Amino acid sequence: MSSAVSRRNSCRGSQCGSRSSSSECRRRGSNCSYLAPGAPSEELSVSLNQPIVTITLRFLLAIDLRLSKRLGVCAFEGSSWGGIRPLVRLVEFSGHAVPWLIGTLYALLCGDTAAEQEIMLNLALALLLDLLLVRLVKTVVRRRRPSQNRTDIFSTFFIERYSFPSGHATRAAMCARFLLAQLVETNSMRVLVLGWAGLVSMSRLLLARHYVTDVGFGLVMGYCQYHLVERLWVTRDCLQDLLLMRLQERLNKVYGRLWLATWTR
Repeated sequence: MSSAVSRRNSCRGSQCGSRSSSSECRRRGSNCSYLAPGAPSEELSVSLNQPIVTITLRFLLAIDLRLSKRLGVCAFEGSSWGGIRPLVRLVEFSGHAVPWLIGTLYALLCGDTAAEQEIMLNLALALLLDLLLVRLVKTVVRRRRPSQNRTDIFSTFFIERYSFPSGHATRAAMCARFLLAQLVETNSMRVLVLGWAGLVSMSRLLLARHYVTDVGFGLVMGYCQYHLVERLWVTRDCLQDLLLMRLQERLNKVYGRLWLATWTR
């Protein structure tokens, strides 16, 4: 009788042991496969099968994400540097396209000389070119903004949802090169323009609007855009010729329509 009872207890114990081991494997999931001899890790096999370019890009992306998260010290009021958030947002607004376009058009209309009007005209065209190129790249890449980015009233109306590249950085670099080449002559003003471009670019990182790679690529892109602006420089005489040609074409169309109307009658 005792031998039968002991057999039953041993059977129950073995069944309980197998059930507990199976339940433990279910809880641990893929960790149980590591315990099996000769079974390689899935993550290790995937990492070994990846090309070196992919591994390098993922490593750089991880550094970009980590560094961008550390720099977002003014993302919201409760951040470590949240007290200076209004000042950083003011610097951010100074690099927006709206005040630059309004100021450029006002200077174009109120320019005293033809040379000043020519410079302001090309600056306005450069700003429009910057908006077009940045929108094109953002539409192609479609990179989302950092998770720290806070959506407020200002960002709702003036900030796009895509992140790469930073439009403020491209505009700051392009406008800085334009001003240094066309308007700025003293060294103190050069330092002021370069400092403004750096602060505008840094504000995008402090407010967690962009990643570090967004701002870096934006600075390079804006720096290169000025070469395109120089090649496409529009002089005042060229603009007058184009306007006269367009006006002459429209007058010819209107004259042709009137002539057809009178001929049919």
